[in-house]
Amino acid sequence: MCKMQKVQKAHRAAEDGRPPRGSDGDHTTIHLLWDGLLWSFLCQRRPQGDKKFAKGQTLLDMVCGHLNLLERDYFGLTFQDTDNTKSFSPFNSCFNVGPWNFGFAVKFYPPDPSVLIEDITRYYLCLQLRDDILSGRLPCSFVTHALLGSYTVQAELGDYEPEEHGPDYVNDFHFAPNQTRELEERVMELHHNYRGMSPAEAEMNFLENAKKLSMYGVDLHHAKVQGCSLYCFSVFFYLSDSEGIDIMLGVSANGLLIYRDRLRINRFAWPKILKISYKRSNFYIKIRPGEYEQFESTIGFKLPNHRASKRLWKVCIEHHTFFRLVSPEPPPKGFLVIGSKFRYSGRTQAQTRQASALIDRPAPQFDRSVSKRYLLPRSIDGGKNPDSFTVGMDICREAVCSLHRVKIFQQECLLILCCSPQSERGQMFLVKNEN
Repeated sequence: MCKMQKVQKAHRAAEDGRPPRGSDGDHTTIHLLWDGLLWSFLCQRRPQGDKKFAKGQTLLDMVCGHLNLLERDYFGLTFQDTDNTKSFSPFNSCFNVGPWNFGFAVKFYPPDPSVLIEDITRYYLCLQLRDDILSGRLPCSFVTHALLGSYTVQAELGDYEPEEHGPDYVNDFHFAPNQTRELEERVMELHHNYRGMSPAEAEMNFLENAKKLSMYGVDLHHAKVQGCSLYCFSVFFYLSDSEGIDIMLGVSANGLLIYRDRLRINRFAWPKILKISYKRSNFYIKIRPGEYEQFESTIGFKLPNHRASKRLWKVCIEHHTFFRLVSPEPPPKGFLVIGSKFRYSGRTQAQTRQASALIDRPAPQFDRSVSKRYLLPRSIDGGKNPDSFTVGMDICREAVCSLHRVKIFQQECLLILCCSPQSERGQMFLVKNEN
């Protein structure tokens, strides 16, 4: 079977809902979804006949380069794990034969967004938070939904002009999972008061209010309490029979959080945690003794499986290293190493801020009209013609194009996926909607 036939077969499998098989040869295809756009990257095989392809850091650099993003250490590439859980791709991991499907997302939420130097970085953080709100990962009250929505409208549309905007100019925006007419009216009422506020100021106000939300930057993991562990949580949450209680473990910039029924019952700051470990599906944290305590205490949690406990352990290691250390710890060397060799290999927040202070370039120009870009055709059979799509870069005449129905920020969309099997070097194809 020739290479063209294999690519066509992979696309037919994708259209049928089956996972496409990987392409062989010297390239593999990596699809990435972000900001309402679908990008395709052709990555070359590593030299000397290696069956693996470029590292995760290489692809991340390609994506950030296209986005004109210099403060890239807060972001990462996501993929669906075998248990259908979203995970971030390790920087040093190499891709096997693909194709691979990735997303681009914020990995480390800065506790103080004002430390970000460039407006374009804050803009992408706003995009992520808006997606978190729409998906329900970042719960908000009605008042907060209206306030954040009004800043979004100001950033995208600018000052309110009655002749230009009309009475229902926010109908195309999405502010909340269950948006109501009452919310839209409140958003418009607030937006009318922002005359003279620049888009950058509106986004900064958005971030200053979003960072105060209790679930801002919290990575949640399902878990159960092991019996005899709950006594250390809080004197206000004592249960004699705690075995098997469903909870959520949240990892954030400040430490490990414990939730039950959406209510935070305790928080362990990073300085209070002495050690984090896992064994099979069990996850353990060793706590520093309190002021009136003599011994250290270990709290155990039961995760759904071994992969979940290891994933949580890695997330804790990465967050602790990024937010608490000046530089990452080197991985252990030698043959007689007990335990995992995993270490966070990127830059820490301290190193990122030092590098950001050296940025010397004119402020990048970019389009903030995101909500309009999400108004893509809703079905293959009806709506707008696929001719309304244009390809941002030249594609080989033998490129294979196929239609795909996907969800982008909770919106049903029609996307065109283009792949050129004749490429001899890494290329990027951008498919976007002009409307």
